[in-house]
Amino acid sequence: MLRPALTATALALAPVPGAAHPHMFVDTAVTLEADAEGRITAVEVTWTYDEFSTLMILEDMGLDPDGDAELTEAELAELRGFDLEIWPEDFEGDIYLRRGEATADIGLPEATGIAVENARIVASHRRPVAPVPAAGTVLEAYDPTFFVDYTLTQVTPPEGCRAEIEPADEAAADRKVAEMAGAVDEMTFEVLEVGHLYADGARIACAPSS
Repeated sequence: MLRPALTATALALAPVPGAAHPHMFVDTAVTLEADAEGRITAVEVTWTYDEFSTLMILEDMGLDPDGDAELTEAELAELRGFDLEIWPEDFEGDIYLRRGEATADIGLPEATGIAVENARIVASHRRPVAPVPAAGTVLEAYDPTFFVDYTLTQVTPPEGCRAEIEPADEAAADRKVAEMAGAVDEMTFEVLEVGHLYADGARIACAPSS
């Protein structure tokens, strides 16, 4: 996710002290690929950006000057992969695959699609995964800093498996954040990572292999 893609206008939106306020809202669809042994080997992630973020990104890149949210093929080609250009070594990509205390190693992304639909950027990418058994794995989508609020809208599991999305308990997360805010000063609170508290998740369940 290219968080700096928003202009200073969005970044200037100051959060209210003692509360968690994301600046970007992204619907997330994930497809899990698996090998013959039932191990996840890759993920394809589709991010659908909110309309305001889309507007800011297109303006920053000098695309869609007429503001009709209908890009030419050349403009789409320039937009493709825009959110993959800045990918720090320690950036997890805001997608996590967990089994117990272990987190799967997910590799660097490759852009697979780009579109603008209903005035929203829809960007897809694929990432390899160090093989991990699909059964029992939990997928989570979140930004640790909560600059971006991800909503997990669809999870397509490997064949023979199912995935049920479990939305975050936002009320419980808000209470926890309020407790954290009361225990530290405002400057410390601003750098706390609370995104995991608002994470949607999906547990993968698979039929026993014959």
